[in-house]
Amino acid sequence: MKVALASDHGGVLLRKEVAKLLQQLGIEYEDFGCDCETSVDYPDYALPVAEKVAKGEFDRGILICGTGIGMCIAANKVRGIRCALVHDLFSAKATREHNDSNILSMGARVIGPGLACEIVKTWLETEFQGDRHLNRLNKISQYEE
Repeated sequence: MKVALASDHGGVLLRKEVAKLLQQLGIEYEDFGCDCETSVDYPDYALPVAEKVAKGEFDRGILICGTGIGMCIAANKVRGIRCALVHDLFSAKATREHNDSNILSMGARVIGPGLACEIVKTWLETEFQGDRHLNRLNKISQYEE
């Protein structure tokens, strides 16, 4: 698995914790920044990650900003992206099992690093169930076209 990782200024510190986790898990990843805590625009980081995931250059993406909302909204503008804003373990599992989410968004001002890392681990390890859920995703894909 190959993961694209990015944050805006609000998510820099949490992104570094997630990067450590990915290293510990032996998951290949590329960090797309940002590397400052001064204000930047989240679409400048969310959109490139979403485009790379949509093109198949990366299997999944993880985006972090202050709330996770802005990153999630921006990423979901890219055709083929199913970005889920997650702040609990149940949703992390459900969004993979039912929605086959390919990008995870989290808010560094909403959750701490311990929970964030558990969410990432759960999200990465959970497989899509397919079956009845596949029909629903196909409807979304058809709409995008």
